Amino acid sequence: MSQKKLKFALFGNVYQERKSAAVQKLLAILVQREAEILISERFLDFLSTGLQIQVPPCEVIKDDVFDADFAVCMGGDGTFLDVASRVGNKQIPIIGVNTGRLGFLASFSPEQMETAIADIYEGHFGVDAHSALQLFCDDTELLGYPFALNEIAILKHDISSMITIHTHINNEYLTTYQADGLIVGTPTGSTAYSLSVGGPIVVPQSQTMTLTPVAPHSLNMRPIVLCDDSEVELRVESRSRSFLVSLDGRSQSYHDNIHLRIRKAPYVVKVVTKSGQSYFSTLRRKMMWGTDSRI
Repeated sequence: MSQKKLKFALFGNVYQERKSAAVQKLLAILVQREAEILISERFLDFLSTGLQIQVPPCEVIKDDVFDADFAVCMGGDGTFLDVASRVGNKQIPIIGVNTGRLGFLASFSPEQMETAIADIYEGHFGVDAHSALQLFCDDTELLGYPFALNEIAILKHDISSMITIHTHINNEYLTTYQADGLIVGTPTGSTAYSLSVGGPIVVPQSQTMTLTPVAPHSLNMRPIVLCDDSEVELRVESRSRSFLVSLDGRSQSYHDNIHLRIRKAPYVVKVVTKSGQSYFSTLRRKMMWGTDSRI
């Protein structure tokens, strides 16, 4: 019986020359499966010109208008976030192959690719749905892609003093943060930037979002967990008259006193996982959560 035809869109980090063997292995697996292959233009140029890899016939992805059964991300968490923004609301499940360092979002190592592709063809895999955030602005046109899988961070410029962030939740005043910034995060983003400044670890699919201040002036300003149907409204004051808005690391500068609103995006990001994979085992293994170095 002939196997079903699948289409894979391939994206990757263009700064990791050491992963050439992993890419060649993946391409060979897909060719053997007679899969239809799409490769992002920048990654294709890196493979063919930078790594001198003989790339099989493929369709070139020149923008974010593409369709596939699966998107394959080869890299670390930064690359994964970029791929998630390019997939957007297409609902294409993302297969994360970790060729970076931590790779918390990537479920598979390069050594597991052959088994992972075989499991996909046999239907032995899981798909986790991760919520995202959307940014709105009432006063000016937002630049770039207004969605984030991990977090939307409101930050001071590097050389600036603290910023003042007036915060309302569902039209009700919460507090005014005097801080270096404020992170509005998803459960997925709770193990990223938010965690590094003292935010809580939040289990995925918990239908929440978090507010975590960055270096607050007052020690009683603690992180807070909200229902993800909440709308967060922010107005920022800064002595420099400007501040940064970072969506998963994509930063833009804006003038102060504009009104920003953040709420859950109208779509989810689908991530392929190993069948039976546990979030808690991933937390212990990749984050070394609860590890006692004395033992």
